[in-house]
Amino acid sequence: MRQPVPISLAVLVAVAGASGVICGAFGAHALRGVVDDHALDIWRTGVDYHLWHALALGVALAGGAGPWRTAAAWLFFAGVVLFSGSLYALALGAPRLIGVVTPFGGVAFIAGWIALAVSMKARADHT
Repeated sequence: MRQPVPISLAVLVAVAGASGVICGAFGAHALRGVVDDHALDIWRTGVDYHLWHALALGVALAGGAGPWRTAAAWLFFAGVVLFSGSLYALALGAPRLIGVVTPFGGVAFIAGWIALAVSMKARADHT
């Protein structure tokens, strides 16, 4: 049985995807020639993880079930904010201390994948 997706989570997916594309375009166009190649590489890493986890958010909502689906979605979103957000800040010249936030985003991504697995298992058990 398919569970309806709460509108707040559907909006979360859309915001994550759109903002990932915006950040990618910003890095490709507005930052070229403004920051050095190392900073652009950091920015690209942030965009890569941002967009992949925007897709993971969609997978969680489309395929998961129960409270673990919601947990996966929020963990992926937290990972985008913390991991990608800290990389964006570093690429733009934020103090290196901001880098202490990055691993927390990575942990959120990992926890999100685990929550997604539990969510998919819960769905499979109910079908």
